[in-house]
This record gives sequence, structure tokens and C-alpha cells, in this order.
Amino acid sequence: MLKDRGVDVIFGIPGVHNQEMYRGIEEAGITHVLARHEQGAGFMADGYARATGKPGVAYVITGPGLCNIMTPMGQAYSDSVPMLVISSCLDETAARRGQLHQMKDQRAAAETVCDWSEEARTAKAAYALIDRAMAEFTASRPRPKHLQVSIGLLEAEAPAARAPLRPTSRATGTADGVAQALALLEGARRPLFVFGGGAQAGAEPARALLQRLGAASFTTYAGRGIVSPDAPLHFGSYLSRPDSADVVARADAVIAIGTELAEVDIWRPDLGHAGQMLRVDLDPESLTDAARADWHVQADAAAFLSDLLTALDGKADRHSDWTSEEVASARGKWRRDVEAEYPGIPGITDALRDCLPDGTMVYSDMTQFAYAATEVWDMDRPGHWHHPYGFGTLGYALPAAIGGAVARRGQPTLAIMGDYGFHYTMAELGVAVELGLSLPILLWDNGKLGAIEASMVGAQIAPNAVVARNPDFPRLAEAFGARAVRPSSLSEMQQEVRSAFDADGPTLIYVTPDLAR
Repeated sequence: MLKDRGVDVIFGIPGVHNQEMYRGIEEAGITHVLARHEQGAGFMADGYARATGKPGVAYVITGPGLCNIMTPMGQAYSDSVPMLVISSCLDETAARRGQLHQMKDQRAAAETVCDWSEEARTAKAAYALIDRAMAEFTASRPRPKHLQVSIGLLEAEAPAARAPLRPTSRATGTADGVAQALALLEGARRPLFVFGGGAQAGAEPARALLQRLGAASFTTYAGRGIVSPDAPLHFGSYLSRPDSADVVARADAVIAIGTELAEVDIWRPDLGHAGQMLRVDLDPESLTDAARADWHVQADAAAFLSDLLTALDGKADRHSDWTSEEVASARGKWRRDVEAEYPGIPGITDALRDCLPDGTMVYSDMTQFAYAATEVWDMDRPGHWHHPYGFGTLGYALPAAIGGAVARRGQPTLAIMGDYGFHYTMAELGVAVELGLSLPILLWDNGKLGAIEASMVGAQIAPNAVVARNPDFPRLAEAFGARAVRPSSLSEMQQEVRSAFDADGPTLIYVTPDLAR
């Protein structure tokens, strides 16, 4: 059934409680990737989904297997990633205690970190719930789902599933919203667009709109690449800079598309707009939050942008009061601010960006290197930098990059990790070796939890528990069977990164702050 619905890869770990789920995988022509930990399996499914737009599917066992994948499920929920987690469950828990992998309420536990968690009590119900999940992934905001099936039912005979349903279309009615946007933009001298990750599919009309309207723009971290990096009125992904609110306040019309304007997007209570705002989002919950929008449009972002562009046909291009000089000045200041907070890192990110092959997909972790890069590194296309933005999980990048590399065989994929995050999921390096993935893994080792140390100092707390004894990371990588290098200059780092894309397995590229000196 899964194969008929487009599933070609499953990430997971078999156990005695879910082994029946593995019956027939090879006959169906589905590849199974054996993770080293269920957390790794979940992040791989996440990375695969982000790379392909298709649901990432993971198999886990009862109890601890499900608990271990709940962190990736929470990340996928936060970042709107389509993921289907299928687990086994015990046949009876109320009248029996002391069973292997027993939890008080496994289904309810999973529901705290996903869109829905259901138990199928018949084969027909299992099929129906999978079809429901697949339909919702395309028709509404994509978020993880959990389906559990009892061991007894997994072992039972079952009829074949019905043929796949026709794909469910996403609602695209935008007429009223487009009319509201046109009214807002009429006469605006400083129109400003804010694009979030939900607008990635609308990059082409978004770029054309900005040019036709003479509008300025910001993107959230997840929206990077929607706007061309050389657009003269693009303020970049600097919304988290406190004084970006002053820039937003100078706009007389703000249109925010496909973004929650969440804490992790702007790091302040509100965007800071003084003019009127229109918001476009697929999720009605995002439209009714505290962002103080004047108009709320529930619509698919790409469809809205295309329809708004069409509505401008026959009308003359506009010029605004925004100037490229004021944009360049603001961007220059913000880059200097980043350099002051993360000395040396912006220069390293520039060197890394300049050596990457066209179309490289990047997966980053919660590390100072990524915090700086997501501000100063302009992307030339959307959907090619993936970061655990909302939930903020350590250990994300390596397994997620493995999932992305599995999905994009023959295309360049890069992982960026910090030393502490590598501790979380370093075992998944064995998967990359096993699969022979040509995956460069840039490991930034500053020998500490640098961001936490800085936060403690800022709060006048004596830094405590921010330094862990690290292993010799390159030798550890070699023990897994990976290549490992220690570049001593930026040019050497660039050469090693290029070589890693052509290697017959993963390469750990060990970098320290000394590289910037």
C-alpha cells in the first residue's frame, strides 16, 4: 500500500514488536535505511521530506522506540514537515502490567508532538488512516502524523488495500485576498513584503512582484532564497536584529506571506509595523495570533502570489520611496553586528558558500556557526537550507542530511554541525558510511556550548556546565570508516569540501575558530 502511494524509502529500526511491518518491504521495492537510534530515523525522515516534498516515513517499535522519535516529531511539527511515523503497540495495557516496552498511554504521548496520533484496530482502519495522512499532507499545512497498530493485528491476515485515491488538491481560492492586497498597496509609498518558509513554492511570482511594485522585502530564516540575493531592495534574513523593527516601522503597507512571525523568526513581541498589515497563510491558527494584522487571508501562498501578480497585468510598474542605499546601509550594519557576536564566522561562511557546487542542499544544527550563517548567507533558491528552527533540537543536522542525501543521490548535500550537537547523533555517521554517501560534514568545534555561555554571561550567571570533554573527532570519524580532514586555512577548507563531494563516503571536515585567525 505504501509503495502504491509513492513511498520508496522507510527509515527505522526493527524489533520484535514491529518485525511484521518489515514483511514484504523488499518485494514492494521499498528501500529501508537502518538508523542507529530512533531519533536518527526521525531526523532522516525529516531530511528526506524537506529534500523531496514527499512524506518521510519511519518505522519504530512500541514504547521506547516511539519515545525516541518524539523529538524529531516535535521538530517536524514546528517546521511543518510531512512525516508519517508508524509504530507497533501492545494489544492490552489496562488489564496487564509489566509487559515489554509498556507505557501508560503511548498514543496520547505521541499526540503531544504531532498533528494527530491514532490507533488502527482493523486493517481497513490502518489503510484509511494512511490515506487520510497522505491527503492532509497535500491539502493542508503538512505536519507529522502517528499511526500505531497492535502486535496482534500486525500478525493477522489482512485483505489488500484499495487502489490509491486521487491526489487531494490544496484550496487556492484567493480572489478576496488579492482584492484586499491591491487596496492596501494602492498609493503605498513604502510597501514591504515578508516571506516565510510557507511561501517557498511562490519564489518566481514573488520576485516578479517585488520588481513590479518597487517593494522592499525581508525573509525569515526558512524563507531564504525566495528573494534573489542581488535584489537591491532586499533586507535579507535579518529580522531577528532588534533594530529591524525600525525598518519595518518605516513601511506604510506590510504583506506577510507564509510566516508565523513566531518568536524564533523575529525574537521580539511583534514585527514592529506602524502601517497596515495583510497576512496570508494556509493555517488559520497563524492568522489569529498576536501579530496585529489588519487583514487575514487563508490561502496557499504560491497561488496567492501568482494571482496577485496576474492582477497587476496591464498596470505600469511602480517606484517606491525605498532606496538601495538605505537597504545596503542596514544590511552592512547588521552584518557587522553578526561579526561582533560571532567573530570570524561570517568570513568562514563566505568561503564555504563560494566553494559549494550549484544546487547544494544544506542541513545545519543548533550551533553558533549556523546562527551566524542563517543571517549573513543569502541563498539563491528556496528550500535548500534546512535548520531546526522552531523546536531547536540538537543533533538534527547529520541524520537529516543523511535523509536528504538518500533522497538526492548524485546531488550535493552538506551537513553543518557544532561539537556538542555531534555528540547527540554521531552514531548515525555509521549509516552514511554504510550507504556510501558523498556527504561533507563540517564540524565546528569551539570546545563549548558557546551560545549558552554567552547567555549566562549576559544574565550575570557564572558559566557552568558549558564545557564538555570532546573526543578527537577526526579519529572518531575514521573509526566509523569515514574520511576526516583538519584544514588549516580557508583555501584548504574549500579544497577539502570540494573533494568531499566526490568521495565514496562521508568526510568529516574539522574546523575550529583558529581558522578565522
